[in-house]
Amino acid sequence: MTTAELKGIGGYRPEDARDHEMWQRLGRFCAEEPRAFERDPQIGHVTGSAFVLSPDLQSVLLTHHARLARWLQLGGHCDGIADARFVAQKEAYEESGLSRLRLLSPDVFDVDIHLIPASAKEPAHLHYDVRYLFVAEAGEITPSVESHALAWVPVDELAEMTQAESVLLLARKWPMLRARLGL
Repeated sequence: MTTAELKGIGGYRPEDARDHEMWQRLGRFCAEEPRAFERDPQIGHVTGSAFVLSPDLQSVLLTHHARLARWLQLGGHCDGIADARFVAQKEAYEESGLSRLRLLSPDVFDVDIHLIPASAKEPAHLHYDVRYLFVAEAGEITPSVESHALAWVPVDELAEMTQAESVLLLARKWPMLRARLGL
């Protein structure tokens, strides 16, 4: 399979029908919406997320999101920065307390487009979430104000921590990517 590129996103190698659909929707949104990287709940927006793996590549760092009250990967809004990979890494640092992260692959790991429920401040809207893989290299985890807790969860035990399909896909995709990267 070939890798496709999007400006501000990077390259991606869709593996199945879900991946192709998400990538095509993201590409259309970025091409048609000049404010795709802005934080505008009226149109939705691109977000950057980080699946941070432990140094031994066996566990992933999850945050118990304060507003959504569920376990998720680290990440956040681009807020006008048209570089989703940079945003994912910045958010991972801010939300984890880790002092050094290494990008595992320059390519996008996953794209997940999902609805964010309405709140007192914003209407329901779509997040065009672009996810990257990082490895923790130094530092102690410390939850940010956006989180109730942080936890290292073995990738093969994710289903015991969360039912969020957007997180569980890590367990499905990781073995294939690990083999492709020779890890």
